[in-house]
Amino acid sequence: MGKPSMQTVNIHEAKTNLSRLIALAVKGEPFIIAKAGKPLVKVTAIEEPPAKPLRKLGFMKGQIQVPDDFDTMMQDEIEEMFYGTDNE
Repeated sequence: MGKPSMQTVNIHEAKTNLSRLIALAVKGEPFIIAKAGKPLVKVTAIEEPPAKPLRKLGFMKGQIQVPDDFDTMMQDEIEEMFYGTDNE
């Protein structure tokens, strides 16, 4: 058995029944809009991208150690880069 043919509607019919036609397309039944019998556009549902995996907080607990002086590490060197030395 072959694949059933896609529904074709003229522009006037598409405007009149747009909500119903869109509902069908969302359910997996795309359709074609034609003008004077000539197909112009194919309307299909947009496929949603796969969901991104959720990020889990604390998944590396115990695997990373942050030094107690993390917020002041290399403070003198950093200040020197910004402000120079007292000798300058």
